[in-house]
Amino acid sequence: MLIQKLSECPEFTAGDGTLLRELLHPDKQAIALRYSLAHAIVPVGQTSLPHALTTSEVYYILSGQGEMHINDEHQAVEPGDTVYIPPNAKQFIHNNGIEPLVFICLVDPAWRKEDEMIYPSDD
Repeated sequence: MLIQKLSECPEFTAGDGTLLRELLHPDKQAIALRYSLAHAIVPVGQTSLPHALTTSEVYYILSGQGEMHINDEHQAVEPGDTVYIPPNAKQFIHNNGIEPLVFICLVDPAWRKEDEMIYPSDD
């Protein structure tokens, strides 16, 4: 039996700038999974860097409020929302609330650095 405790997963800053803890990844545990599962946080007032994955991605919002951007579309997100992000879609999420924006991120097939493209900042 494998039980991952969030508090025991190391936190790091992902390529898109979110604070991430990988819960399940077939390259990090001896498990037969196609996908990877992570816990992500975007601090108050911050925005993840625009990026695209060659794989599909799903966000499930746990707490906080924000605005999800996928290609030319954007929409408010809140706890209980599930967001499907198709492969190769340019995406980012902005925390416009008063608390951290926390979500679960599922990537299928499992996330790999070479499958991600970070877009240059517009600053």
